[in-house]
Amino acid sequence: MLKKIYEEPNIFQIDVPLPDNPLKNLNCYIIQDKGETLIVDTGFNRPECEEALLAGLKELDANWNRTDLFLTHLHSDHTGLAPVVMEGKPGKIYISAIDHDILAQHKDGHRWAAADELYYKEGFTREQLAELRISNPARGLAPAKYFDAVHVADGDEIRVGRWVFTCVFVPGHTPGQMCLYCKEKKLMFTADHILFDITPNITHWAEAEDSLGDYLDSLVKIRSYEMETAFPAHRKNEMDVYVRIAQIIEHHLVRMQETVEALSAHPNSHATEIAAHLKWSMRGKTWAEFPLSQRWFAVGETMAHLDFLVVRGMAEKTEGERNAYRLLLSAEACNQKLEEIWEKYR
Repeated sequence: MLKKIYEEPNIFQIDVPLPDNPLKNLNCYIIQDKGETLIVDTGFNRPECEEALLAGLKELDANWNRTDLFLTHLHSDHTGLAPVVMEGKPGKIYISAIDHDILAQHKDGHRWAAADELYYKEGFTREQLAELRISNPARGLAPAKYFDAVHVADGDEIRVGRWVFTCVFVPGHTPGQMCLYCKEKKLMFTADHILFDITPNITHWAEAEDSLGDYLDSLVKIRSYEMETAFPAHRKNEMDVYVRIAQIIEHHLVRMQETVEALSAHPNSHATEIAAHLKWSMRGKTWAEFPLSQRWFAVGETMAHLDFLVVRGMAEKTEGERNAYRLLLSAEACNQKLEEIWEKYR
């Protein structure tokens, strides 16, 4: 369903359903002015998403000769339908170079093979990984084929009619995530960098030594922008964006403290063992009852928190057939150090 959500510039939203996914929906935004159109993100590569997206775009009746697509980041719920939407059309697809490169690596299969080996070392079984090759939406619902794109970097500008939108580089959720900012109207399309009723997943990336540290730095960066309206990629925004940034920062401090306590109680554990002792929003389910694909995301987030501790000298990782982590400081000393570190983010 297409609905208009903002005047001057004209901004529309299509609620693209994400079936069988806790995110529930993808907010596809469309900016229009003077006969020009910019679509922001697409949804999974699956029929339900395609039907909703194409129906909304048809209702909008955009001029495809003057329509471009902006992909905030590489995840399949944002890029899955990019080839479907833009194939055979003259418009550009914009995305950061690093996320576009990772998408290309996913298509040739080598990157997924490396990810499987990492998750095996961090506690998954071969049988679980085989199941995830089918059930993980990050794999099965990605774009059907590679697509060419125009690479955008921090500070690049995209014009839609009279309106200028600036690309804001915010690595963390992915290595190359971008937000879009309209300075004149103080509008920010926050993608998955800032979500309002769920916390963005911050996972381990081969390209980043410390993806959680990158993410927190990016929150500090985006906080410096004057924002009156924030458009998240999922669900709703019913609160002040600066309050939400502060909440997310504190959430990660609490999760770091939980990670420290779990490591203290269970030294020389891999990431899956540590994740099992953290507090997750699982609607009453135990860790063992948690859907396997969601455990995969949870373990990736646990790895990012463990990386944060390792980079800052509070823990060490011993690599082997199964990786093992242990604290280098007492839990009390780690938590005191974390409180000191967090002052730069508050």
